[in-house]
Amino acid sequence: MTQLLEQAFAEAAKLPDLQQNRLAKWLMGELLAEKKWDSSFAESENLLEELANEALKEHRAGKTKPLMLDKL
Repeated sequence: MTQLLEQAFAEAAKLPDLQQNRLAKWLMGELLAEKKWDSSFAESENLLEELANEALKEHRAGKTKPLMLDKL
């Protein structure tokens, strides 16, 4: 564990139980969301590569237009 994380846990340990539980639930939710994101991204890696290659092919074929941010 890093020193910063140890310091954060030490400070959190000083909080009342209710706040500690809220913090714990929030942290667990964040960690779960991060795991889900990592898993989803890993599973979609091939699809993302295919989509990128398709976009590059269309660009090389002159089928794309510059993005005009002022016209959005």
